[in-house]
Amino acid sequence: MQGFNVAESGGGSYRPLAILRWVMVIIFISFGMQKFTLQSAQGIAQFITNSPFISWLSVFGLRGEAYFLGVAEFVIAALLVAGSFSPLLSAVGSFMGVVTFAITWSFFFTTPGVVTWSLSTDPMAWNLAGEFLFKDIVLLCVCIVLFLASLPQSIVRSRRGSA
Repeated sequence: MQGFNVAESGGGSYRPLAILRWVMVIIFISFGMQKFTLQSAQGIAQFITNSPFISWLSVFGLRGEAYFLGVAEFVIAALLVAGSFSPLLSAVGSFMGVVTFAITWSFFFTTPGVVTWSLSTDPMAWNLAGEFLFKDIVLLCVCIVLFLASLPQSIVRSRRGSA
């Protein structure tokens, strides 16, 4: 049976992934802290209300839904920190990051007015909210890379063999 690997204890190409992990820790902590401000709670309300995935958070009220997301982001940051020592926690934290950014990326399609699709010379025009969300595709990809790097090497090798 092949062992697990994490960037901090892996060799070769795994080593630079530690930079991605610690950048994501900083991002999740800063995003989490923002959720405890009224301005952030008001700013994300439109996304939550229109999301088929997290609209249920509205039962907590404007501040409660933001607090819930802030705590979730702190938990993800903590799992990523612990994941520098434990591949399992690395996989769990990075998978939760994947889910987080997949949901925020979905806001692009579920929040009215974020993107205007047309057949004009500018087929996809977005407003400031759309520009704000667009970066999440990169953060989603970083979390996917960290997740895959945390899997047992036997799984990674079998995936490469079937590709």
